[in-house]
Amino acid sequence: MSNKVNRVVLVGTGFVGSSYAFALLNQGVTEELVLIDINKEKSEGDAMDLNHGMPFAPSPTKIWFGNYEDCKDADIVVLTAGANQKPGETRLDLVEKNTKIFKNIIDQVMASGFNGIFLVATNPVDILTYATWKFSGLPKERVIGSGTILDTARFRYLLGEYFDVDTRNVHAYIIGEHGDTELPVWSHAFIGCRPIADMMKEKPQYKQEDLDNIFVNVRDAAYQIIERKGATYYGIAMGLVRLTKAILQNENSVLTVSAYLEGQYGQNDMYIGVPAIVNRNGIREVVELQLSEEEKEKFTHSATVLKDVMKRVGLQ
Repeated sequence: MSNKVNRVVLVGTGFVGSSYAFALLNQGVTEELVLIDINKEKSEGDAMDLNHGMPFAPSPTKIWFGNYEDCKDADIVVLTAGANQKPGETRLDLVEKNTKIFKNIIDQVMASGFNGIFLVATNPVDILTYATWKFSGLPKERVIGSGTILDTARFRYLLGEYFDVDTRNVHAYIIGEHGDTELPVWSHAFIGCRPIADMMKEKPQYKQEDLDNIFVNVRDAAYQIIERKGATYYGIAMGLVRLTKAILQNENSVLTVSAYLEGQYGQNDMYIGVPAIVNRNGIREVVELQLSEEEKEKFTHSATVLKDVMKRVGLQ
C-alpha cells in the first residue's frame, strides 16, 4: 500500500492565499500544505496561526512555511502571488507586472522537479495561466486557471436569490475572460431541470431587465467589493478549494475554469473560462456548449481582447 499523501503548495499568502489556506484546513482537503511567500515573516505567522486551529479541523493537515524545493513532491502548486488590482484598475492592467513575477516563480518551481498540476488564481488569470503553461512546459491539461469559477458562483447566487431557490440548484455559467468581456450563457441557464427562459414566459413577475441587471452585478462585483473593502478573497478562496477537491478526489466535476482551447468555441492557442471536466489528471476535457449566435459573438469578442493583450506582452 502506498504511503503517498496529498501535498498542496501555495505560492503567495496575501488575502487570497491565506483565505484559501484557511478554507482548505476547514474542509480537510489535503494532508500537507506548504506556504511560500517573499514575505517570510507573514507566511511563518500564517503557518503558526493555522496550526493552532488544528484541534478544530475535520482531519489533520501538516502545515509549514517552506521553499520551492518542497514543490518536488507536490500534487498541486497554487499560484496566488502577484500585484493586486487597485481601485479603478482592470484585471488586464496587471498583466505586465504579474507576467514578470510569474516567470521567476515558475522557473523556481520547475527547478525543484515538480511534475504535478498548476492552479492559477492571480489576475489577469486567463493570460497568466497561458504564461504558466508556456513557462513551465507542462502538458496543457495540467495547467488550470480559476477562470470564471467565481463569476459563475456569483451568477448562481444572485439567480438563486431572484428566483428564491437554493443556489446549489441553479445551473448557469459565466464564460469568457475573467473580467470585463465575460458573458452569461442564458441559453443554458436552468433552475433544477427547468430552463430559466421557460420560467420567464410563464411568470410575468420575472423580467429580462432584472436578469440583465443580475449579470451586470456579477461582472462588476469585484469593483464593488474592492471599493468597499480593498480586495476580494473569500469567494475566490472557496472556488480554489472546490477546484483542489475536484483534482485530489478525482471527481470528474464540471467547473468553469480557464482551460486551453484547440478549436473549441472557434478558438485556438489560448486559455479562457469555459466549462471543463476536472479530475486527478487536471482537465479531462473541455465541455463545448451550443451557444446562441449572440453568445458566440460575445465569446469571440472576449477571446480577441485577451489575444490582443497577449500579443502586446509578447506571449503570442
